[in-house]
Amino acid sequence: MEPEIALQVSPEEQELRAKRSELVLLQAALAERELYLTNMQRELSAFQGRYLREVGVLYAELDAWSARIAQVFADEEGTTQAWTSAAKARAQAEESYAAVQGEASKARDFTPSPELKKLYRDVAKRIHPDLAADQADRAQRERFMAGANRAYQEGDIGALRRILVEYESSPESVTGTGVAADLVRVIRQIRQAQQRLAQIEIEVAALCDSEIAKLKARAEELSGEGRELFAEIADGVKAQIEIERHRFEEVSARRGTL
Repeated sequence: MEPEIALQVSPEEQELRAKRSELVLLQAALAERELYLTNMQRELSAFQGRYLREVGVLYAELDAWSARIAQVFADEEGTTQAWTSAAKARAQAEESYAAVQGEASKARDFTPSPELKKLYRDVAKRIHPDLAADQADRAQRERFMAGANRAYQEGDIGALRRILVEYESSPESVTGTGVAADLVRVIRQIRQAQQRLAQIEIEVAALCDSEIAKLKARAEELSGEGRELFAEIADGVKAQIEIERHRFEEVSARRGTL
């Protein structure tokens, strides 16, 4: 019986194997951080929506009373300064009203299931644009990833599965052959994944430093003490509304006696 001939692996093939292993780890890390970023964005959006519905609507009412008062003074004084103040107050009231009636106020609480999270990770690891080999591949992946993000935020598991199946069966998902070409491709994918990971950290830091994130952190802190931040803010704004309403009645009554 002839001795078994050991297969010789070239240095390029060894390097390719090592880089592929590195890429697998990066794919997992990238999918995890994309999931974290997407959850954070969705949670802050939902928190902002709740804030606008519970507190923002009261600020809009307060601004409306302030605008009415400013208009009474403008009618009474007739000066450029008074009319300018009234115009600014009216613009502020309109802006506040638009905010509480806009899309941001419609965002609802988001609690993704473990199954949804796992599926999103699987999709991201397979089709993430920053794992593209070239511009054509990136464009294809971006289209699929945009659909995956929408499906995830809508909690649509079926849509996520269909997106993955569609991508896996697309001609664009087929990669070329050859050790040298594959090595260059993998190295570029690694660099792109590393760059995207760095960008995600920048985006996460910016979100953490945003006013809505700080407000959410404060709400969670007070919740641990058995307090409700929105209720406390709302009570304060309601008191201000009553003050402005009485003020409006007073200036209106005074103007009516002139």
